[in-house]
Amino acid sequence: MNRFNGKTVLVTGGNSGIGLAAAKAYAAEGARVVITGRDTATLEKAAAEIATDVVALRSDAASLHDAKHLAEVLNQKGIRLDAVFINAGIAKFAPFADVDEALWDQIFDINTKGAYFQIQALLPILNKGAAIVINGSINAHIGMPASSVYAASKAALISLAKTLSAELLPQGVRVNVVSPGPISTPIYGKLGLDETSLDATAKQIQAQVPLGRFGTPEELATTVLHMTALESAFIVGTEVIVDGGMSQL
Repeated sequence: MNRFNGKTVLVTGGNSGIGLAAAKAYAAEGARVVITGRDTATLEKAAAEIATDVVALRSDAASLHDAKHLAEVLNQKGIRLDAVFINAGIAKFAPFADVDEALWDQIFDINTKGAYFQIQALLPILNKGAAIVINGSINAHIGMPASSVYAASKAALISLAKTLSAELLPQGVRVNVVSPGPISTPIYGKLGLDETSLDATAKQIQAQVPLGRFGTPEELATTVLHMTALESAFIVGTEVIVDGGMSQL
């Protein structure tokens, strides 16, 4: 399929995991792809893997300055966007009693505040009919122990998608959320857990998935592309859950 021929899309955090899978999927369907990330080396590696018309720009999802600068650079390059996947984020788990202000600020700055102001900065360069998908999480629904801050940051994004949908519709911009369950990505190695705890957590999570496995980044990418393609033009302000039945069965 070539649903994105002649289209330009932005994937934040497109240098690894779900973001990279989405960027590759967009490119395979004819899109010009812009990816962002904090690490220059992984950005360059990702751009080489995409191996098509790609623009790789360093941008820190927690920085309001970087959010504005990204939009300015794209505008200077004459780039207007038809689809945006707000994917950049972090997952760090800690028991409620151990959460401090620094952890709260780190997670909310990247996952919530960063997403909010990145969308705001991009508004002037969105084409009419553009679609935005925000990466949420089923943690906003299931009350998993030690996920309180992460889950709250993702719940805020689900709410944001609804309010922005109502506010941006007059500009012809749709906003939706895709909420993954457990997906096999490098983010699991960054939860702040030691190897033993990480392995135990992974097994515990997998046991709760009716399909009996973690999802793949490519499976989630398929949903992201569907939600930003013309075929989904009647889907607005909606959360699509991709979790192997974990939160549904």
